[in-house]
Amino acid sequence: MKIIVLGAGQVGSTVARSLSLEGNDVTVVDIDHARLKELDDTSDVQTLVGPASYPEVLRAAGAEDCDMLIAATNSDETNIVAIQIAYTLYKTPAKIARIRSREYMREKNLFNNEHIPIDVIISPEDLVTDHIRRIIEHPGAIQVVDFARGTVRMIGVEVQRGATMAGLTLAKLPDLLGDIETRVMAVYRGKEPIIPTGTTLIREEDTVFFLSEREHSAVVMAQFHHEDEPCKRVMIAGGGNIGRLLARKLERHYRVKLIEANEERTNELAADLSSAMVLQGDVANKKLLTDEGVDQTDVFCALTNDDEANILSAMLAKDIGARKVMSLIGRPEYVELVERNNIDVAISPQQITIGALLTLIRRGDVVAVHSLRGGSAEALEGVAHGDRETSKLVGRSIGKIKLPKSANIGVVVRGDQVLVGHHDLIIEPEDHLIVLITDKEQIADVEKLFQVSVTFI
Repeated sequence: MKIIVLGAGQVGSTVARSLSLEGNDVTVVDIDHARLKELDDTSDVQTLVGPASYPEVLRAAGAEDCDMLIAATNSDETNIVAIQIAYTLYKTPAKIARIRSREYMREKNLFNNEHIPIDVIISPEDLVTDHIRRIIEHPGAIQVVDFARGTVRMIGVEVQRGATMAGLTLAKLPDLLGDIETRVMAVYRGKEPIIPTGTTLIREEDTVFFLSEREHSAVVMAQFHHEDEPCKRVMIAGGGNIGRLLARKLERHYRVKLIEANEERTNELAADLSSAMVLQGDVANKKLLTDEGVDQTDVFCALTNDDEANILSAMLAKDIGARKVMSLIGRPEYVELVERNNIDVAISPQQITIGALLTLIRRGDVVAVHSLRGGSAEALEGVAHGDRETSKLVGRSIGKIKLPKSANIGVVVRGDQVLVGHHDLIIEPEDHLIVLITDKEQIADVEKLFQVSVTFI
């Protein structure tokens, strides 16, 4: 595909690199020379300096015949105007915009081809908030993603010392779960992925990714990671868009404290939130954290706009005694550096956002994509169409499907049924297949499986 990305910030750059690695023709537009030079030096993309909403700049970037325009600058208004101009001049087929302001999102009929022609709105703040909320709901999880409209859940969990499955092979897991079915999709030992079999031995500190029905996910996770008690107390450092959204979503079910440095913003948050306690202060102030009982906190979330402040405050909270700490980290190079050394969960807005974008460009009928392990792996949900003559999936058992070596079909959703992907399960038309690919270079091969031949009507 020919794709134009407007904005070379953290989200735009990450999206551009990922799309380029998958063989797309990508051009990135930004007014910042230094950002574009860094992108030029580290990836195979074309770059163009200029204001993203100017017609001449869009024309020079190739908007006349591009397949997709992704407006991901830091300005909602620039993103909106750029897409409006591209559609007015060139009828750009697919148009995606990053919109952050809640004011725009409140208007239900604002975004369509008759008004402002944005096909899909991506809100990193909403995506990140939901990501954090799912992890809080599953103490011990390092990543939680949903498929099949929330009926199926994939969880990544680090195997805890003394956990039931530590030291056992995966063949023992069904005996522990009884009637509950699950599928372990991948095991990571350090950075190395292991495609699991019944003989795979689970070790302490392995990271296990499994799929199960949502209602059973906590029971399955308990085999790999014990938690003494459910999460009750949450402390949020930073009252920006994400901090406020998270506090609002959690305050009905958890005891929430939110710390914000700016006095005016603190007053706004206090008026906006119902039961959450809002405090003004430095999120990295040890005395403040101690006085407010961070040692009794189940989850500490560092969500300011400053990576260093987030890392420092999360490390401090962990040192004082917080049970679990999470840190929002914008710079991808920091994520791997800190995660699970000093910080339990490092949250990358770019990797969370890119999954939503990749869903829109995958070939075949792919309805959900989630980036895993810092972008090194991917889980997707695709729909099988056609028949045995026109499809590489329909009418074949899972064991007979020619999957890439790094790919694993975990669950098949058939109507209201959730079927674990055993090797003898035969795929039927309209089945939803949930697949994990640990080698991103093989994603294109998986996509092809969901395409039907030209004889399909």
